Amino acid sequence: MPRFKPKGMLEHNAVEDLWKHTLSRIPSVYGRLAYLASLRDLNSGIYRHHGLSAAFGREESYKALQASHEQAFAEWLQLSLAAQHQDLMAYVATLEDPRQVVVTHWLRAKVYRTQPPASARKMERDLFARDLEALLETVRNGLAGAEPGPASSLPA
Repeated sequence: MPRFKPKGMLEHNAVEDLWKHTLSRIPSVYGRLAYLASLRDLNSGIYRHHGLSAAFGREESYKALQASHEQAFAEWLQLSLAAQHQDLMAYVATLEDPRQVVVTHWLRAKVYRTQPPASARKMERDLFARDLEALLETVRNGLAGAEPGPASSLPA
């Protein structure tokens, strides 16, 4: 596949280009992690990004996506639980579906378990899943407590 590099538009390497043109526009750490995980084929583990591959080649693109995924995962793990909560809520707020629907689906389907990079150690994967489940349960319980129920209605 021929490579093309419009002069002045691309960075010197795939990691810099990915960060400047894509990742820097995703405001949350969790958003970057979710985005990068979504570029990894669940059947093969191969990262795919057409534009990056066209500009820098498949191998450099793969390495840039893999390294960026590992970096985003490490960054997420280094956040305090309170910072993770704030970051996660910022990400969920950008989604089209209501927070209750998203949180309930994530807890049921556990899709977040596919988000750590392949290089993550078991204890990192476990920590990620436990923290995320605790955060999601906290959000779900908060949402349930915020919903008005029959007991909250004023008598007529």
